[in-house]
Amino acid sequence: MKLHPSMGMVKVLAALAIVLLFVVIHWINPMLLPHIAGLLSRGDIRETADYIASFGPWAVLFSFLLTLFVNALGFPPAIIFSTANTLIFGIAAGIFLAVTAETVGVAISFLLLRFFFRDAAEAIIRKSKTLSSIDKYSGRRGFVVMLIARMVPYFPSILLNALGALSAMKFRDYLIASFVGKFPSTGIEAIIGHDTITHQEDPTRLITVCVIAVFLMLGAWIYERRAANHAPDKSAPH
Repeated sequence: MKLHPSMGMVKVLAALAIVLLFVVIHWINPMLLPHIAGLLSRGDIRETADYIASFGPWAVLFSFLLTLFVNALGFPPAIIFSTANTLIFGIAAGIFLAVTAETVGVAISFLLLRFFFRDAAEAIIRKSKTLSSIDKYSGRRGFVVMLIARMVPYFPSILLNALGALSAMKFRDYLIASFVGKFPSTGIEAIIGHDTITHQEDPTRLITVCVIAVFLMLGAWIYERRAANHAPDKSAPH
């Protein structure tokens, strides 16, 4: 698909708007971005939690935006903020806040990647029968595949963001699969981090979340297999 000149200009303006956003943030608070970068480079979860908590009544909003931003970028690992959230707000509230913010973040990443790169991806896909088949499959079965992938702890988010955006997967399916799938994976990551930092020796909570995650993944896999087996064979003669 040939890119229309006006669409090319829109993409340039969109890229400039993103750069302008960072400029404005730096202008408002020159120390904010360098300080956050320092926290991420050190990976000190307690220090991160203390910094977020220092915003007082705005801590929830600040944590939400930080987690959203990291997931929109796809790096560094969001476990730093999801664990910090559990230390500040408690296990249940911290995980829910992290999952909600992460979902919004990966949704923004999906929209930006699809807007800027889907046309180029389509041009490449059309040249390969294998890639075309995979692209069509992602449109039909993308929900379950993304759901299972999001349930896997420590899986690089940036890869799933790119795979979802550059495939034929529907945004609605991507959004729901990401939101549901992130609960077990984020729960496992956050609880491991929380219990390690607080020296929690009772593994009951972690085991419970792991068992739920396994059953969810197994259920999604069985559903996918049954759906694939009952799908009509389009290659068969009519």
